[in-house]
Amino acid sequence: MKRAHIVLMLAALSCSEPVANTPQSTIAIVPEQQHQSYSYSINPVDRTVYVVFTSLRNENGERIPTFMRRMFATADSAGAERLVIDVRSLTGSDARLLVPLITGVATRDHFLHVGALYVIVGPNSYSPSQNAATLLQQYANPIFVEGS
Repeated sequence: MKRAHIVLMLAALSCSEPVANTPQSTIAIVPEQQHQSYSYSINPVDRTVYVVFTSLRNENGERIPTFMRRMFATADSAGAERLVIDVRSLTGSDARLLVPLITGVATRDHFLHVGALYVIVGPNSYSPSQNAATLLQQYANPIFVEGS
């Protein structure tokens, strides 16, 4: 029943694949790496996926649904057991852009148990990160961590 509710809710949210319409701004340069709107890395030793969202813009031409499919496919092939989602920098956008993230987590049992999912939120987090956190809390067992 819970899974059917998830599927219906996600189907309603994803009737159309939204595109973020936010103004272009300069990309901040972080020492030794260029700052991206969203990225991920996988630690093969402890099988942890770390996903960072600083914006929901399609900055590099890759749409969020495509990015999420690629990230989850890589995580699945690496046998990932933990997922860390960093949304502390999200301050506004279309929360429906996070539907592929919620769907990906909700359809993978190994990310649903306690200790498998961490969500990093910040004091300036707003709209999409709050919505994502609320939905993840409803359908999974995330551990929330407040970052600065």
